Amino acid sequence: MTPETFFNRIETQYKNNLPFIVYRKPGESKLLVLFQEDDVIHETHDFSEKGFVFSPFEETNKSVLIPFTESNFFSTNYQVEVDDYKGSPASNANEASKAFHINLVEKGVAAIKNNEFKKVVLSRKETVIPSEVNPLKIFKRLLNKYASAFVYCFYHPKVGLWLGATPETLIKIEGNQFSIMALAGTQDYNGSLDVVWQDKEIQEQKFVTDYIVDSLKNTLETLTISPTKTVKAGNLVHLKTMISARLKSETVLKDVITTIHPTPAVCGLPKQASKAFILENEHYKREFYSGFLGELNFETTKAPRSGKRNIENRAYAITTKSTQLYVNLRCMQFVGAEAYIYVGGGVTESSNPLSEWQETVSKSLVIKSVL
Repeated sequence: MTPETFFNRIETQYKNNLPFIVYRKPGESKLLVLFQEDDVIHETHDFSEKGFVFSPFEETNKSVLIPFTESNFFSTNYQVEVDDYKGSPASNANEASKAFHINLVEKGVAAIKNNEFKKVVLSRKETVIPSEVNPLKIFKRLLNKYASAFVYCFYHPKVGLWLGATPETLIKIEGNQFSIMALAGTQDYNGSLDVVWQDKEIQEQKFVTDYIVDSLKNTLETLTISPTKTVKAGNLVHLKTMISARLKSETVLKDVITTIHPTPAVCGLPKQASKAFILENEHYKREFYSGFLGELNFETTKAPRSGKRNIENRAYAITTKSTQLYVNLRCMQFVGAEAYIYVGGGVTESSNPLSEWQETVSKSLVIKSVL
């Protein structure tokens, strides 16, 4: 399918109020789309289904599914276009919202010092008025600006319209090969990855990594933890550690997902105490922000390695199940003529409330730049 036909087909689906998900994986040029044939809300019950899953922060059991069996699947190659567009939408990020967020961080730090939890991720919702509400134009701008991110546009008439460019992988599973990303710490990108990280950011990253390893140790074997490195995501840099392993044969995907979600990178540590604090004090509903989304139980086919020893086996391919889920960060929701931007940051005992506010402002620029 040509790119022109591809996008025309999406526009028709959107005008007909039918669900779809169009996306591009990090570092790739291929665009993928699922067109659901009706407007029924499907939900995954145990993550054994095949399709694209869109899961909220709070209630994983209400994860929306665009099922493969009820949809049409297409792809096209997309070349990044030159686009110097810089958005400047009207925003409601005023002094009152700034004061509220700073006070929220202060409450979080006080709770940590009171030993209620070690870390909590606190967020806010900002309403902006974009110059236009054309999801495909905005989606293309995200594709052009964020080549290393998972870029998506999700629409369901009974759920809503969401777009994003997330830098964070939740999990990738191919057969029994498992990997997960621990991403934490944020600084503005100033032209170089040679940055100095403060103790607060290093500690925040260690919390995430240690939690993942400890939580999944009974379901994994041959565990490998990569060195932590600095990575760029849009106008920001973060600390990233990759954890890879083999899943034990008896491991159930639902158990892995419910164990790690939400991770300390979007919730806190310990999970239940920090989550309770978030739900009580943020004073808004995150919905699908800081949830997860991605391919669930897709089939991938790999040919055997080439070589003299297995030349007779080249005609045989190996098909395995593949699940690739991403944390729904750097995202926005459209409601009428308004766009809701969701941003947050990790709070530890050494957090500075004003700096935490400024971090959310920096993160909001990722989305504002395409609006």
